[in-house]
Amino acid sequence: QVQLVESGGGLVQPGGSLRLSCTASGYTVSIINFGWYRQAPDKQRELVALFRGSSDPNYGDSVKGRFTVSRDGHANTAVYLQMNSVKPEDTGVYYCYARSREITYWGQGTQVTVSS
Repeated sequence: QVQLVESGGGLVQPGGSLRLSCTASGYTVSIINFGWYRQAPDKQRELVALFRGSSDPNYGDSVKGRFTVSRDGHANTAVYLQMNSVKPEDTGVYYCYARSREITYWGQGTQVTVSS
C-alpha cells in the first residue's frame, strides 16, 4: 500500500505562483507513475502533470509552459508541482496520483483557488 499526502494549496491571485507538495509513504518502491491531477467544480478530473516511469513528464495542454513537476530523483517519496502564471481556470482540487503495476492511489486533495 501507498499513502499520499498533499500540501501547499490555498488562495493565490491571478498571475501569481504556488507550489504543491505530495509526500508518499508505504511501499513507494512499487510506484511506476507519479504526478498530479485536478478537478474543477462540475468538471471531470484531468491530467496536470505526470511522470510515467523514468520518462520525462507529460503535461496537460492547459498548463504547458506554466507548471513544472519535479520529484525526489527516482525514490518516488515526493512529487512537487510549481504553478506559475496561474489563471482563474486553474482553480480546483489538486490530487496527488501514484500507480503501481496493479493499483492506483490518490491523495485526499488540496484546494487551489485563483482569484483576485
